[in-house]
Amino acid sequence: MTERPDRLEWVGHSCVVIDLDGVRLVTDPLLADRFGHLRRMAAPAALPRHVDAALVSHLHLDHLHGPSLRRIAPRLLVAPRGAARFLADVDPVRVVEVEEGDEVAVGPLTIRAVHADHDGRRRPGLPAAPALGYVVRGAQTVYFAGDTGPFAAMAGLVAPPLDVALLPVWGWGRRLGPGHLDPLSAAQALTLLGPRRAVPVHWGTYAPAWTRRPSAQGFLNDPPRDFARHAARLAPGVEVVVLEPGGSMALDPA
Repeated sequence: MTERPDRLEWVGHSCVVIDLDGVRLVTDPLLADRFGHLRRMAAPAALPRHVDAALVSHLHLDHLHGPSLRRIAPRLLVAPRGAARFLADVDPVRVVEVEEGDEVAVGPLTIRAVHADHDGRRRPGLPAAPALGYVVRGAQTVYFAGDTGPFAAMAGLVAPPLDVALLPVWGWGRRLGPGHLDPLSAAQALTLLGPRRAVPVHWGTYAPAWTRRPSAQGFLNDPPRDFARHAARLAPGVEVVVLEPGGSMALDPA
């Protein structure tokens, strides 16, 4: 833990660096230029250094990525129960497995695991593992939704005040499967969560390797703008901050 200004940086996909109260957290670290059938369509990811804790929302490869975890070498890894068996090839790190409602202290911050509506198992046929979101509370409160579809219990999920909501608004292909927010449902979620600011994530970073860039511009670029447009209509009191991969913003107090 070191003295840093309070800010967050969206590295891309679901990977966000949160600097708050001298603690550095990284959500769902994914720094690869290519993995599986996906390649990075945005600029190469910068390597976060001196990471106090990594927060993993679920076991899918684009959220729990061993090579990326090895590169950032977090002092602590917080992940859903059942994740440890997929981390044998990661350099020794303290792993805390959590379920909904569990809390973990990292310096002055409290991290609470909360519900996410998503199938978080690594592959079909393997034992079910929960998908989670995380509420980070310190001088400010940040909600990282992970991967999730809409659910009614978002109302009251985060006790006010909620300063920033990091909400997924798309994925890595032309279509979304179940258990995901799209631009409209993410904007509707704002009416339940009531954040002061919202940052759309999980868009515009990865696509199938055979994707042609000109034909992909719509699904790579449109979701956050569509989210902002829906949010202006449904939740006009929420400030939407659209960052490009690698972009950052200050976590200013209210």
